[in-house]
Amino acid sequence: MDTYADLVFVGGRVVTVDAEFSVAEALAVTGSVISAVGGREDVAPFIGPGTRVVDLAGATLLPGINDSHLHGCAFGTASPPLSLEVGHPAVSSLADVAGAVREAVGRTPAGQWVTGHGWDTGFLAECVADPSRHPSRGDLDEVSPDHPVVLYSFSGHATWVNSKALELIGVDRDTVAPPGGAIVTDEAGEPTGLLHEGAQALVQNALPALGREERADAIRSTLATLARLGVTSYTEPGLGPGGDGIMRGTMGTRTLDVYRELLAAGELTARVGVLLLPTGMASTAEEFARNLDALDASDPSGGADPRRLAIHGVKVFADGIVPNKTAWMHEPYVGGGCGSLCVGGDIDDERVAEIRAMIRHAHAAGHQLGVHATGDRAIDTVADAFAEATAAHPRDDARHYVIHGDFLTPHAMKVLAEHDFGVNMNPTIKWTVADMEEEFVGAGRAAYAWPYRDALDAGVRVASGSDAPVTHPDWRQGVATMVLRESKAAGRVSGPEQRIALAEAIRTYTIDAAWQDFADDWKGSLEPGKVADLCVVDGDLLGADPHAIPELPVVLTVLDGRIVYEATPGTEAGAGSGVGAGEGGDIRRD
Repeated sequence: MDTYADLVFVGGRVVTVDAEFSVAEALAVTGSVISAVGGREDVAPFIGPGTRVVDLAGATLLPGINDSHLHGCAFGTASPPLSLEVGHPAVSSLADVAGAVREAVGRTPAGQWVTGHGWDTGFLAECVADPSRHPSRGDLDEVSPDHPVVLYSFSGHATWVNSKALELIGVDRDTVAPPGGAIVTDEAGEPTGLLHEGAQALVQNALPALGREERADAIRSTLATLARLGVTSYTEPGLGPGGDGIMRGTMGTRTLDVYRELLAAGELTARVGVLLLPTGMASTAEEFARNLDALDASDPSGGADPRRLAIHGVKVFADGIVPNKTAWMHEPYVGGGCGSLCVGGDIDDERVAEIRAMIRHAHAAGHQLGVHATGDRAIDTVADAFAEATAAHPRDDARHYVIHGDFLTPHAMKVLAEHDFGVNMNPTIKWTVADMEEEFVGAGRAAYAWPYRDALDAGVRVASGSDAPVTHPDWRQGVATMVLRESKAAGRVSGPEQRIALAEAIRTYTIDAAWQDFADDWKGSLEPGKVADLCVVDGDLLGADPHAIPELPVVLTVLDGRIVYEATPGTEAGAGSGVGAGEGGDIRRD
């Protein structure tokens, strides 16, 4: 043979995720592409003196994982040491949060902001005991009377601040919230310290923007975490002027510049797809069109290799989220109210016209659209707007999709399937919030949330993402949740009729996520000629108890034929692994 392989894997289960979901036992990589898949005899001719032969020893080889909705820069900044950890299990009560803030204040220079991320009322003891109890500025004022404090919720749709922060940003009982936002007040009309949706910009715009090196360090931290998890591709859903005021600008235009710099320096150890964000969580169609046209004129791709850093389309926020009662629902929440769209307009009809105009403009300009829509009424509105835009401006293969799609309806499924549009769901969020959502929408709707089975049966393209930093970007937990539908806090089954098979779950993190990226012809499955993006999991993934899947170690990650992560004996990921550790798990050169 003229060209020998650089890497050959033998002795394992090679889950190809091809059309038949076939399983092989060996695979060869030559340069950056897969050169052979099959049995030992199929890869033997590719083994030369410089070939590295990996004995999988029964481990599972998968396509590299594609987390199709992950805020890379924000995840890095939301993690220690750049941010205080106030999520479960680090804290379990409001008192714990106050204690963590007190410690942070002690090491923070006078006048500087204390920032944290991850609080979730479903895991704060006082809020669980009394659902009417919510975090407030009073919980923080005693431990931080002089330092402004800003704590982001796990969802990214609520921010909790203390009185000093309210003072600095000028928010009081007379402050009017921005359109699509809410300043929560108490019975006396005073701000409680909670800001929802678009109102978060009031504090976020007051924070000092992250510098270039801080953004680079945040992304490097994220890339290291993803490599350890076998993630080789992700979608950064929203970088642009609309993100300049979100989480210290982590979704802003400058972050896209940093991604380009990291790629040029050879530090981008995952493929990144980008949705541009012309406007934030609350905007008008006019502002959206003006900003999008300016982005298009600026050539945001910057000439980057589209297989490593690609601009896929545009993101739009249609509504909020269920725990804030800002998702737009057909039927009222428990306690009343249906939420609303979060775009400009004083009444529902005006807001519907605005979201349709945004979608129509982006579609006509040739962009893919990913639209944040969680409530069933918002989802129906967005699906219909996709179809209307397509009818007005016919285009082949637009691949628009609903982001989150918590309460995807049969009507929306029918529209999406008919036009080959998709939905991007979040199994790790389902796992996280399954127990608490009953409080807002009742048992029936809470169980239905994220209807994977119905969506797949309807013929909808379904991809999965973590929405990190909302949840940790661990696809193994996502797969287990899709198969089991069990909750994080109580382990209760939530919507067993929406369970899907393991093979279907894996597809949502591989080939169907690649479809969302317009890349299913060159990545997302292990077939000759496709790029060598690989993930090796110790053990038999296909035969494992689903409850054990989250604990199966990732022991090797390959991007474009290059190893970007390899567990070593004794590390958490590689402890006890058969690949590269222990008898029969040798990695040798032949």
